[in-house]
Amino acid sequence: MNEETSATTVLRLRPPKHQVSRKAMGYWAVWAAVFWLIVLTVQTVIVTTSDDAPTWITVTLVISCVLTPLHLLVMPRWRYRIHRWEVTGEAVYTQSGWIKQQWRLAPISRIQTVDIERDPVEQLFGLAKLTITTASAAGPLRIAGLDRAQALALADELTSATQAIRGDAT
Repeated sequence: MNEETSATTVLRLRPPKHQVSRKAMGYWAVWAAVFWLIVLTVQTVIVTTSDDAPTWITVTLVISCVLTPLHLLVMPRWRYRIHRWEVTGEAVYTQSGWIKQQWRLAPISRIQTVDIERDPVEQLFGLAKLTITTASAAGPLRIAGLDRAQALALADELTSATQAIRGDAT
């Protein structure tokens, strides 16, 4: 192997190693429950207050009553198995989604900003979302469902790594 080849690291998209926090399952279930509560409430109000409720509304209410517990049981576990992340000396790897899955890779040298977000429900669960903005048209990488302390440590690590690289990340 010549000197030029050994100095150049080839980055390849691959599955990341680390799972998000197990607490993320509860967080995802709470947001799904809020969604289904709104849907079921609207459907129930229409069916019970209407003199002649359309049949399709009643049918959708029944379907929602079946889908709600299935969604609340399956979706959080499924997402937990899929959502992953990893940071190496060269790149950040993410995998997310549950029905539509997305794998992303961003070289450390392309990172422009690192942000931490925590909505009120994430705060209750002790979770945080890390957003890594790069010089890419594909948009930022997001790692949702991280333990708060882990997100802070990861943000510090990425900030230090990007400061060590000369250039403007473009």
